Amino acid sequence: MWGAALLGLGASSTSAWVHHRLLNDPAYASFCDVNEALSCTNAYASAYGSVAGLPVAVVGVIFFAVVLLVLALASRAPGSRANAVTYVLVLAVAAVPPIAYLGYASFVLLKTVCVLCLATYVAVLGLLISAVTATRVSMSALPDRLAADVRRVVSNPAAVLSVLAVLAGAATLVWSFPAETVSAAATAGADGEAQAAQPTGTAALTPAQLQELEKFMNAQQRIPVMVASEGAAVVLVKFNDYMCPPCGQTFAEYKPVLARYAKEYPGKLKFISRDFPLDPECNRFTPNGSHMASCEAAVAVRLAREKGKAEPMENWLFANQPTLTATNVKEAARMLAGVTDFDARYQATLQLVKGDIEQGQQLQVQGTPTFFMNGIRLPGLRAQFLDAAIALEMKRAGVTVR
Repeated sequence: MWGAALLGLGASSTSAWVHHRLLNDPAYASFCDVNEALSCTNAYASAYGSVAGLPVAVVGVIFFAVVLLVLALASRAPGSRANAVTYVLVLAVAAVPPIAYLGYASFVLLKTVCVLCLATYVAVLGLLISAVTATRVSMSALPDRLAADVRRVVSNPAAVLSVLAVLAGAATLVWSFPAETVSAAATAGADGEAQAAQPTGTAALTPAQLQELEKFMNAQQRIPVMVASEGAAVVLVKFNDYMCPPCGQTFAEYKPVLARYAKEYPGKLKFISRDFPLDPECNRFTPNGSHMASCEAAVAVRLAREKGKAEPMENWLFANQPTLTATNVKEAARMLAGVTDFDARYQATLQLVKGDIEQGQQLQVQGTPTFFMNGIRLPGLRAQFLDAAIALEMKRAGVTVR
């Protein structure tokens, strides 16, 4: 039981540290990011990485700290050891539904494996199994035993200090994390289009965060990206896959930022989306790609754009990522954009998609989303960092930014 609790505390503490770095350092690359399918960042940056703005990892640290506190207090009072096992059992049972949901979200919806998250799942299951096999106390007697143990703790100054120390540590940990942006999670509306709960703005960066961002951008090599700027001071290019969860996350979270610049600085920012579907049908550079409807999705958006329906088509695709198939993508294109000649135009339009893929390969794009801002390759930034990065580039180009 101690081993499972220590494993969980270690994994969740490391997760919290990684998440904190990702929130504060735009140049940080997590050690547990191997590829799109094996990535902690994809999990942390998703809508499932936080609860009410608090990283799930922080909740894990607090949970395992409480379990260890219960075990430690029980070790000092022999009469409470059997009770402690039952308390741990109750805590573990309460934790199983959340980790089952998070596991489903990771493996099924995001199609990614977070190794540190997986370690915490194993730790919770280890606590559950060990507590089930060791408990000897009837649940009906638990309230009376709990009341007696609480009185015992309150009467022991050392135990009270231990409880206060854990509470203070939890409060400090929560306070140390910056406020997260509101997740713009897309949900399907009754009419089939996705309705995005978008943030109304972005919080300003701290001076230290802004300094780190500026330092990072100044250190980057600018790569020629062959796109027409049309007089824009900032050109932001995204290589995108409509079945890629982080692509959907950035699509939703960046939308209000891009809209604000388009309104306040018309013509100064140009955003270009390039197709890079991780589907071997059209992308010869991803022979093991798993997004088997992303070629059809890219074509659907191009055909919908001709009819002025690109945005609802993109909203629908990102909202329905886990269930996309070639068949339902075609049907959605017909229903949302009036595309009735999808099959007849598929191969010709796919050649345009392949043109984007070839450009991505020349720029050494290996995964999605990949962003280039005025030739600087950017990691998947939080919306606040993107907002600040655009402002920095505009100032560099001589645009007065309010």
